[in-house]
Amino acid sequence: MSDTTTLACPHCHGLSRVPVQRLADAPSCGRCHQPLFTAHPLVLGVDHFAAHADRSELPLLVDFWAPWCGPCQVMAPHFDRAAAQLEPQVRLAKVDTQSEPTLGQRYNIRSIPTLVLLRQGREIARQSGAMDAPGIVRWTHQQLGA
Repeated sequence: MSDTTTLACPHCHGLSRVPVQRLADAPSCGRCHQPLFTAHPLVLGVDHFAAHADRSELPLLVDFWAPWCGPCQVMAPHFDRAAAQLEPQVRLAKVDTQSEPTLGQRYNIRSIPTLVLLRQGREIARQSGAMDAPGIVRWTHQQLGA
């Protein structure tokens, strides 16, 4: 296992290499100097999705949702709480399928909310339906074998 990992910055979307043992030490981006972890999900669109999903070595848990979806609205605060618990081992992101239909189509999203867990561009697992924060954290750890 490598002693460094590549992370995409949640602010400038540039890539930074960080020693694995320093992930929990609030590392900053080498480009914009902002914190690499915010304890909140990122809002991603097609422009910056690849930096986080494909080029970052950190697993990415994506909530595919839409503003008109009742269960999505119910799950939103739980997903926020899960981000605070799962970082820095997992990055969480939200994709509005109404605003970003290309990403919804790329991942064959048929119902929302749908969680898709990615590692370097490869889908590891998916789960449809609203979940609470403990359920999101537990499911993610199970899928990662943690």
